[in-house]
Amino acid sequence: MTVTHGEQPQRKPDPRPTPGSAGYDAAFLGTSAPVPMPTKPGLIPLTYTHFTVRQDPARRMPAATAVNIDGPTLVDIARGGESWALDPRLAKDQQWGAELYSSNRLDRGHLVRRQDPLWGDQATAERANLDTFHYTVCAPQADYFNQGRELWLGLEDYILGHAGAHLQRLSVFSGAVFDAEDPAYRGAQIPRRFFKIGAWNAGPESGGALACTGYVLDQSDGLDGVLRPGAREAAPLGPFKTFQVPVADIAHLTGLDLGPLTAADRYSVPRGARSTLGAMERWREIEGFNDVQL
Repeated sequence: MTVTHGEQPQRKPDPRPTPGSAGYDAAFLGTSAPVPMPTKPGLIPLTYTHFTVRQDPARRMPAATAVNIDGPTLVDIARGGESWALDPRLAKDQQWGAELYSSNRLDRGHLVRRQDPLWGDQATAERANLDTFHYTVCAPQADYFNQGRELWLGLEDYILGHAGAHLQRLSVFSGAVFDAEDPAYRGAQIPRRFFKIGAWNAGPESGGALACTGYVLDQSDGLDGVLRPGAREAAPLGPFKTFQVPVADIAHLTGLDLGPLTAADRYSVPRGARSTLGAMERWREIEGFNDVQL
């Protein structure tokens, strides 16, 4: 999830067309069965170039995103003054805009990593780059930077390079973990956790079987200090924590239908771990890529 530190001066809107391409392709991995994107009732689908967002209109943020990544044809596009925009297909009260991120320590964290959909021909990649700068593609994250976020940002590259992804293709599903206890700020509730699932084709020897692994990023430590910096009870800033978790736990936490992803999970729950959701022995904190189980 790429982030923007600090509030940037408002620029004139990009001369971009209204988004709405084919979006995420469930057959992209070439697995023995399609891989639908996670969803649940009440979410609004929004298609962009090579990715799709399922917007929660009540929380005004993405509940789930799905992006296809074609490793061999990725295009390197440097950031060049793109401006953030509301999605014209939604009402303003169904999406948060600049009012949530101005003059504070919240970053607009890409839930679809900016580089992921930038593949194909140059024009398509440039359109995908602009598409990632819609407020419907981001969620608020605390601005403090640390190794935990670096790890989170690099998971796509690590899985592409080391999971034996067939033809170096990957589909990534990300979103916010909404909880009724999330802290309130400027009329919004700020998610404490985010999820990510990387999925790939295990190869011809497996009969084109689907494989995946799931992760949770937790920004709870220090979030209150970012939202209420003058409060006496504000906790000191802490690290972002990244966990590899059972995909089934992500389904339970979010209420999303993950379809075949749960059964395709490569993560082995530690022996003896309790099945109760939230028992942290089921989750493995990862501090480097060597800790990731593929």
